[in-house]
Amino acid sequence: MTNIPQIRTDPDAGIPDLIRRLTEDSRRLASDEVRLAKLELHDSVHTGVRGAARIAVAVAVGVVAAVALTVLLIAVIGLVADRNYWVGALVVGAAELIVGWIFLRRGAKAITQQSYTLDVSRAALKDTTTWIRQPTAH
Repeated sequence: MTNIPQIRTDPDAGIPDLIRRLTEDSRRLASDEVRLAKLELHDSVHTGVRGAARIAVAVAVGVVAAVALTVLLIAVIGLVADRNYWVGALVVGAAELIVGWIFLRRGAKAITQQSYTLDVSRAALKDTTTWIRQPTAH
């Protein structure tokens, strides 16, 4: 359970003091929202960079493995086709083009999906800014 601090109010405080306190609290809230948005942005960028580095290593290893597998499949199909290695190269090349197209379509679809963390923070900050600028409307 969160410990909520007790705020002592002066029963003799006037409207100007209450408005001043509300303004200070609103500024502090807006500042905290900006800090939160910066932290979320930093975390998102850090996660993205780490993910990109892992993808780069995976692609490098995958390229080496794909080349080795391609050569092996071409050789096997070429031997089955009575040492006509061009048949093996044609079959394997066509299969790799089809698989590559499928992965390209799935990757493009995955990239277009949006992340909601930063957008939600941005919307909350905009709402807080509007609330601070128009305190009489709320």
